[in-house]
Amino acid sequence: MTYVPVVDPYECSAHGDCVEVAPEVFQLEDVAVVIGSGPPELILKAAESCPAVAISVVDDETGEAVFP
Repeated sequence: MTYVPVVDPYECSAHGDCVEVAPEVFQLEDVAVVIGSGPPELILKAAESCPAVAISVVDDETGEAVFP
């Protein structure tokens, strides 16, 4: 199972919580950007930590939304 995080740049307020949770997956520029991958649990935890709910998570195999 592979989860892919997707940041909505229009919703992201650059709080940086995702970077704190998963620095190997996210980097903070003007907004958060995806720079890598990680285990599904880590990607979900980072998405759930976003106060702006700007990160969605998609199952790479099925294309289905996992979060939110």
